[in-house]
Amino acid sequence: MKAPGHDPLLLAGKVIVLFMQGLMALAAVVVAITLPLALIFGADFVSGFADGSGVPVDQAPMLAIAGLLLTVLAIVIALFVFFAKLRAIIDTVAEGDAFAPANADRLNLMAWLLLGTQLLSLPAAGLGLLVAKWADQAGHEDITIDARFDLTGILMVLVLFILARVFRQGAAMRDDLEGTV
Repeated sequence: MKAPGHDPLLLAGKVIVLFMQGLMALAAVVVAITLPLALIFGADFVSGFADGSGVPVDQAPMLAIAGLLLTVLAIVIALFVFFAKLRAIIDTVAEGDAFAPANADRLNLMAWLLLGTQLLSLPAAGLGLLVAKWADQAGHEDITIDARFDLTGILMVLVLFILARVFRQGAAMRDDLEGTV
């Protein structure tokens, strides 16, 4: 068995999770900057998109664009927190304490965060479809929105809720065992 803290799988997991957290942070900053700019400079924000199409810029669905950006920001923040919790779990596993009671709470929160992102993807898809319809009228037929039910994401939520219970029971069993020794 590898010594705690020197497992290449845990190291790879931590690197990937840190990379994903960095991407989520960058995405959050970009969306957080873009959102107020879209609201303040609405017509200018989309004017280059509609140039030459004959579609009036004032018909751009700015509220849908703002709503989409706000929804995307909420999803990105939830994913940032998700990866932070996953990183904390990786750290406890590397320390040799996988069944720490906090890990059960982390897994439970991760499940709720993923469920939230799944639910937020529904209005994001609807708003995206409104924006894509306008973009299509403006001559940008290449914009598509993938608005389908994600069974994999729902299964992942279920797996995380179950793992949270497994970890909670494992932590309780470990505490019971330590109490009898």
